[in-house]
Amino acid sequence: MTTTYDHGALTTRAALASVAVALTLLGLKGWAAWATGSVAVLASLADTALDVIASLVTLFGVRVAAMPADVDHRFGHGKAEAIAALVQIGIIAVSALGIFWQATTRLLAGEQPAQAEYGIAVSVVAIALTFALIVYQRRVVRRTGSVAIRTDNVHYQSDLLLNLSVIVALVLDQYLGLTGADPVFGLAIAGWLLFGALRASSHAVDQLMDREWPEEKRLRFLAVASCRPEAKGVHDLRTRSSGSQDFAQFHIWVDPAMTVAEAHDIVEAIEGDLAREFPGCEVLIHLDPEGQVDHPGDALRETDETREQIPE
Repeated sequence: MTTTYDHGALTTRAALASVAVALTLLGLKGWAAWATGSVAVLASLADTALDVIASLVTLFGVRVAAMPADVDHRFGHGKAEAIAALVQIGIIAVSALGIFWQATTRLLAGEQPAQAEYGIAVSVVAIALTFALIVYQRRVVRRTGSVAIRTDNVHYQSDLLLNLSVIVALVLDQYLGLTGADPVFGLAIAGWLLFGALRASSHAVDQLMDREWPEEKRLRFLAVASCRPEAKGVHDLRTRSSGSQDFAQFHIWVDPAMTVAEAHDIVEAIEGDLAREFPGCEVLIHLDPEGQVDHPGDALRETDETREQIPE
């Protein structure tokens, strides 16, 4: 089980690793772009420059998200990760548009790169560093579920293809004589980055819009929430996530003749069951006498999600 402290420490280390890799590659690619004049290398440099900004935004976002709940933020600061992810996505989109413009200009001008071996060597180093960072980030995402680190990871996955494309473009353009391959690959890189930005935006938007959990996770939650015979039915389940923090609330039916103390004991037992299966999830349970309908006609709120509807 990952505690709030562990989550903050893991995501912070992953964000710092991202900043370190981005700064290292920025220096290497800056030299390679100057030495080769390649638009593909220049595109890669522009992307890495914005990687530095994106990684700093990620670092800020995960640090804020790790802050405990306070008087003004009773649900914690988890959505800072989603905001950081959206800022990253905007940066990726700007990077892609800049690359598209530069590649189009070079293609029309018919310019060719020089000293391709420098660009190839730097790209090989970039691939090695980026691959190591991706593997580390994936381990952190598996343990924390961080949406900011996940978005950063998606971006660096694109960087792997980007750096490989730079190598192919330089080989085709300078060594095989296929004039125009370099800017054409630059255009392909720009398109791939835009596609990655759109794909990465879904998790961040889902969190900011309080999207319900995936159906499989909801059904697992319902199965645990309704497993005790004293719970006569479960309805009005609402779920959401904020950073790595999950929240769930629902109503249960109990015997109307039950005392307050008895009903309280049942709620405590259900909360214990849920804590074991969904560690760290904040749960709010409302008691209703069996058969009570608080909002007649409101199918969204009063859908009876009982044990009988949950597949074995």
